[in-house]
Parts: sequence; C-alpha cells; structure tokens
Amino acid sequence: MRIGLIVNPYAGMGGSVGLKGTDGEMRDRAIELGATPVAPERTKGFLSHVEHRKDILMLVAPAKMGADYIEGLDLDSRVVGRIENTTSAEDTKRLAIHMLDEGIELLVFVGGDGTARDIYDAVDRKLPVIGVPSGVKVYSAVFALSARAAGAMLDAFITGAEVSEEEVLDIDEQAFRRGVLDARLYGYLLVPNTARFLQGGKEASGSGGSIVANKHEIAEYIVAHMERDTLYLLGPGTTVQAVADELGVGKTLLGVDAVCDRRLTASDLDEKGILGLLARHPQSKLIVTPLGGNGFIFGRGNRQFTPRVIARVGRDNIIVIATRDKLDKIECLRVDTDDYTLDQELSGYMDVIIGYKYAKLVRVEC
Repeated sequence: MRIGLIVNPYAGMGGSVGLKGTDGEMRDRAIELGATPVAPERTKGFLSHVEHRKDILMLVAPAKMGADYIEGLDLDSRVVGRIENTTSAEDTKRLAIHMLDEGIELLVFVGGDGTARDIYDAVDRKLPVIGVPSGVKVYSAVFALSARAAGAMLDAFITGAEVSEEEVLDIDEQAFRRGVLDARLYGYLLVPNTARFLQGGKEASGSGGSIVANKHEIAEYIVAHMERDTLYLLGPGTTVQAVADELGVGKTLLGVDAVCDRRLTASDLDEKGILGLLARHPQSKLIVTPLGGNGFIFGRGNRQFTPRVIARVGRDNIIVIATRDKLDKIECLRVDTDDYTLDQELSGYMDVIIGYKYAKLVRVEC
C-alpha cells in the first residue's frame, strides 16, 4: 500500500514562545525567539508506532519535510519531489498533488490547522488523510489524538478500516493573536473511521444564561480559595477568563497570565516568562479548562504550558475547571504534551471543579 508523508517543519514552533502560530512572518519571529522545532519528534513518534510497516511503501517529501525522519527505520520508502531550503504552504500543496499522481492510497501530514487547509486545497476528498497534531492551532477534526494514535489509525486503515468525512476549520491567525478564536468551516477531508483515535472538532464556547452563571459560580469558588504568596497561572479559555473577571484583572483570552495575591503579575506569557516567574515563586498552581469537543487540557491551544512548566508546577497543583455543560459533552480529559512519560504521569483521575464546592472526578487519558 502506498502511503504519502508530508511534514510542515515549522508547525508548532510558535507555541512555547507565545506567538500562537507560525503563519507568514511569524515563522521567522519564532526562530528569532529561540523556538525549537516540534514536528520532527512528532513525526518520529508517529512512524515508530506503525506496526504494519512491512505492508507499506512510504512516499515521503524531501529533507525536513519528510525524508530526514525515516532514516534508521525498517521502512520501505521513496523520496518524491523537490524543495528549497525555505519551505512554504505552496510546497505542501505541490507535493500533495505529486503524491496523488504517484498513486498513494492515503496521505499523512504533520502540522496544524493551516497545514490541514493546505492539504484540503490540494487533494480535497480524492483520498483519505491522517493529521498528526503538531501545530499551535489544532482544532480541526481530521487530527489524531496524538502521534501515537496516528500510527494506530494508519494500522487500522491498512487492515481495512472504512473512511468518513471530518471537518477542516479555518482559524483566523491574525484574530487569534488578538485573543479572538474565529473558527469557520473550511471544508471536509476523508479520514479513517477510527473514533477512538480521532480527536473531536472544536466546539463553540457556550454563552447561555445558565452557562454564564455556572462560570461565575466556578470563578467565585476559585477566588475564594486562592492561597497567599502563591502564583496562579491562568490558561486560555472563557471559563478561566471568568476567574480573572472575578478578580477584577485583565486576561488575554487565548494566552497565559499570572496572578499572585489576587493581583495581575504578568500577561500573555511564553515558556521563558513562565519559568522565570516559577523560579521566583516557590508555591504555584496552574488553572486550565478542557477544550470543548475533545477534552484536551494540555497540548491544544496552550502550548506555553510546556513539559518543563507542567513538571515544575506538579500534577497536584493543577486545577481543572469546567462548566457542567462542557463536561457532559466530553468522554474524558486528554493530554498530549510532547513528553509521553509526562503524559502517563498526568493520566489517571483528576477532580474537575464544576461549581461552588462541587467537583467531579474525571479520567485523564493520553
């Protein structure tokens, strides 16, 4: 079976440095800020978890768009196409069309929502795809839960899994940087019908009266129980926004902000800024809310919370908050931090605060 592989080598680099994406000029800005590539390890993680490798011929994009990551693997492969040293979305589209012409039966791409849109532009629904999550923005429903899950999806396809249509979302990155998540339907791609390995799409935040009241109730509880001399890192999301509103401090809706003794300490932090604050505050806690539709508390939309940050804060100091409505719509909480050992440590069960003095024990999976 011929399988294509295309990697966006810049996908996800903006996350740890707080850029919320690497589209356009932001790619160079991420490099200037010292961001390190995320896609190579994601690609290797995917390839290492494919069990039916004897049954495939992998057609891979050249160099850093694919070929660099298959060396040393027991995998039949062939490099197709050419690229320059600096790559772009046009390379992704051109290579996808080239691989389609070469007769691939499924295309694997490593990237985020922008890469998913490029793949859609190139192949539409002419063949199934698997998205390996690597970007800062990974909200579309065509992505596997993790790189490991993507490997399992490919195995399922090889052994006969059917395909289904899933949504590709158009995320306005300019609006995203301003703290506005403007997500629109861009199109549909075919993916292997393996629900247990596939993430759900992003759901819109609820704004009904009962949901707003529930967020306020949660925020009141969190603020009433904040400890003195403790740094609180507030993650993205409208439920966490309600905590900032209760404190009367500003909050970047899609960024990470810090509060200590009920006062704003820093806004829109990247990994370096967070680690600097943690070095000065021995006591710290981290407040997150699961992503509506798929339940991720780490690894989607909050990559400023890197494995180093999470390990420094510690599992026992992670506070998860969610409205009852959101929690009812997700199967479990999920983590995908780029560090599988840490993901396993975070797995198990966590209390999720759903009201004033009310919590629910929810399973965490990786």
